[in-house]
Amino acid sequence: MRKTVYYIVLPLMAIFAASCGNKTTQEGSSESTEAPQSMVKDASDYDPSRGEGKYTAENVILGATLDGAMAEAGSKIQGVKCSSCHKLTDEKLVGPGWKGVTERRKPEWILNFITNPDPMIDKDPEVQAQLELCLVRMPNQNLQDQEARSVLEFMRKNDGVK
Repeated sequence: MRKTVYYIVLPLMAIFAASCGNKTTQEGSSESTEAPQSMVKDASDYDPSRGEGKYTAENVILGATLDGAMAEAGSKIQGVKCSSCHKLTDEKLVGPGWKGVTERRKPEWILNFITNPDPMIDKDPEVQAQLELCLVRMPNQNLQDQEARSVLEFMRKNDGVK
């Protein structure tokens, strides 16, 4: 019985462990672990009040009152994609809490960050300071425009906008 373990099971375990080491794409090249490239060539071009991405003050228009349906959709997205790292209070979980974020940040900055986090993490001094506290980069959740806008509306609701 022990010889069977030595001659069959152990080599199979070694083969299995070795096969997990280098994943390749369909073309046969190794997967890249390189960070996504920024759209801004020079960090000095970065606008910390707007962030980096397609959202600007001109194309992000918020209503004076809350859009309840959009906030409800944002709540569902938050429950699936955000709640494992962010609390709705000001308490840190993995990432910072969401309470007051819409009072501290412009809507275009929030939308740019949740849809394009990597370049902003690389350039924004306040985000880099948060990264030193949280120790985990926010992953790109690949939200569509409408999903991101719904999450922003839910954040507004969380901050007391009616």
